[in-house]
This record gives sequence, C-alpha cells and structure tokens, in this order.
Amino acid sequence: MDLWNQASSLAAQTPEDRNRYVDFLRFVSIMAVIIGHWTIATAYYVDGALTHGHLLKSAPQTQWLTWIFQVMPIFFIVGGYSNAVSLESARRKRIDYAGWLAARLNRLIAPLLVLLFVWAALAIIMGLFGVSDSVIQFSSQASLIPIWFLAIYIMVVILAPATYWFWKQYGFASFWTFVAIATLVDVAFFVFDLQWMGWSNYFWVWLAVHHLGFAWRDGRFGSPGKLLLYSALGLLALSLFIFKGPYPLAMVGSPDEGLSNTMPPKITLLALAVFQFGLLLPLERPMRRLLDNLKLWTATVLINSMIMTVYLWHITVMIILVSLAYLAGGIGLGLEPGTTEWWLFRPLWIAALFILLLPVAFLMSPLERRSCAADSGVPSAARQVIGAMVFCLGVSLLARYGYGGGPLPRLDVASFAMVVVGSGIAGVLPGFK
Repeated sequence: MDLWNQASSLAAQTPEDRNRYVDFLRFVSIMAVIIGHWTIATAYYVDGALTHGHLLKSAPQTQWLTWIFQVMPIFFIVGGYSNAVSLESARRKRIDYAGWLAARLNRLIAPLLVLLFVWAALAIIMGLFGVSDSVIQFSSQASLIPIWFLAIYIMVVILAPATYWFWKQYGFASFWTFVAIATLVDVAFFVFDLQWMGWSNYFWVWLAVHHLGFAWRDGRFGSPGKLLLYSALGLLALSLFIFKGPYPLAMVGSPDEGLSNTMPPKITLLALAVFQFGLLLPLERPMRRLLDNLKLWTATVLINSMIMTVYLWHITVMIILVSLAYLAGGIGLGLEPGTTEWWLFRPLWIAALFILLLPVAFLMSPLERRSCAADSGVPSAARQVIGAMVFCLGVSLLARYGYGGGPLPRLDVASFAMVVVGSGIAGVLPGFK
C-alpha cells in the first residue's frame, strides 16, 4: 500500500507535457519479453528425469510468435525517446556529460550488480555442495541470458549525446547511415562469409533502432496513415528477408543451428522495429488520453519504478520454480511441451511465476528507485566511459557463458572481475566515487 501511495503521489505530480505513452510502452515491451521467455522455455519431467528445451526448436511452427513477443526494438525506441528528453533537460539545467551519464549508469548498473553478485554466490555454494559444473553453467547462463541487452544498451547510452547530435544535424540521413552500414555487414556475413563482422551489428542495428526514438521525440513520423504504411512496408521487408532471403523465421534466440536474427543482430530486427512501431505509434493520442486517468497512470508509474528489477529476475524465479517442482517429484512438469494440455496449462504457469516474482520485485526495487539519480561526487566522463566498457564486456561474457564454464578455464572469474572493477571505475559501487 505504501508503494501505491508513493506512486500515486508521483503520478499526481507528473508534468502535463510528459509523454505517458513512452512509459506505458516501456512497461508493455518488458512484460511481453518476460511472458515470451516463460512461454518458450520448456521443462519436461518423465520417468524421474527432467529434460529442458526450447519451444521454438521442439515446435518450429510456433516461431512466428516471436514476431509479436520480440519487442526489444520497442524498448530501444522508447530508450531513444527518453534519452533525447533527458539530454534536452540536461542542456537546459547546464548539466554536463559526466553528470548526465552518471545518472543513467546508476539506474542501469546498480540493479544488475545485485543479480550478478547473487549468482556468483549461488555458483560458489552449488560448487561446494558438489553440483556439477555443467549444471551450474546451464542454470546461471539461463538466468543471465536477459542481461545481454543491457550490455549493448549501456554502450548506446554512452554514445547517445553524439548520436543525438548526428540526428539533429542530418535527420533521417543519420538513421539511413546506420541502416546502410548494418546492411553491408549482413552482406559481408552471408555473401563473403565474414561472420566475425556480424558482431559489429550489435552497434549498427541497435543504434538505428534507437534513432527511431529520436525521430519520435521530434515528431517526424507524420500521420497515422503514414505510420501504417511504414508498418506495412516493414512487414513486407521482413517477409522478403525471411521467405526469399537467408534469414531464419524466429526473431528470438537461435532455434536454427548456426544462424540467428539476434546473435549477432541482423537487419531483420530493423524491419521488425518499423513493422511493430508503425502499428503502435498511431495509438499514441488515444492512449495518452487514457493515461490521464490517475489510477491507470499510477499503476504505470508503480510498475515502471521496478520494471528493471522484474526483468532482471524473471528467469531466476523460473529456475527456482522448476527446481522446486523437480524436487517435489516433477509436479506441474509432466505435460509434454507443445501439446494442447501443455498450452492450456501455460496461463497457470505464468500466473504462478508472477506470484513468485512479485515479492522479489518489492524486495529489490528500492535499489532501482534510489539509483534513478546520480548523487554528488560524479566521476569524470572518461572514467565513467572506461568503467562502463569494462563492465559491459564482463556482462556480455556472463550472459554468453554463465558461471562455471566457457571456452577458457575460469572465464567466469575473469568476467565477474570485469563487472566488479568496471562498476567501481564507473563510480557505481559505493565508496568508489
């Protein structure tokens, strides 16, 4: 009740010119990702053994659902809008780059640190109790998969002042520049088999998507009719890429061996971004009127105050529930994935996970709310950038390999050290300002 009252108080103080639809889309996009993850991850208990799987692999006919549930492009567009607003505000208040960046990094890094420290402790405890490295690696890597986007998003935030200047100077030409580079990278990937170049599209693709948020902020998309036309063109491009080109159908993960639209990113994600956003943006005016309702806006404010915590912990909660169900004799895990009975059970499964996730969110979210603003004693911009880069490298490796595994011995130790050292250099860890 206290949280609701706090959110209600904040909601009542919301400036009239705030675009509440931005906050609503942030909430919707993250919740869609969470529900998607809980749906496609499968665990099947039969004859005393537990097998884990991926619905997109075991039931390929469901891969089209990822065109709906892969909404990270919407998150990056919302991020572009929000970063543009915060940069404009910082300029008016004469806050320099270091001060602006400190506030953004604190909000993004601080909640993530808790998750990484908890899983480091769990990995050590599991090892002491004789749990195999393979189990430790699988459980930790599965739980840390969601953090991959934070590594690249933090880098996009670091570059936001430069890319926003690029947008202000050249408008949509700056967007098409990133699109052109991403396309050339894909050509090198598929035509010339230069697959190592594909990893650079973590920048070019997501910078282009982030740029759409700048365009939204400046009101450069035109009428709802134009937006629906853009959406149709995005859908057409996406269909041609997949059904006439070399790209896989699924927009999430790697259900097709050796090929993925996300690892590394492909231009299909750009087409998906235009398709989805062209459908969602025409709803802005009616949704902004709807969000003038204080109760609905209070709920949106409350959820957004803990949305990063909810996102970061949702896989960990699922791992815990599956482990408890396994220890209880496989209760709730005896339905074969993809069957009618399994699908009918999904709403109950998702409801149970939300019930478990809410206490975690209420417990951890105060850190997220405290970290929304940088405190006094801001480190230099150069120090923050260097620290954030080291931090993001460690996060990327942990998201890819988890704890207890990897291509090199004790890579997890080195990765975790990068996380700690990087956050310390950036000034996010207490006592390292």
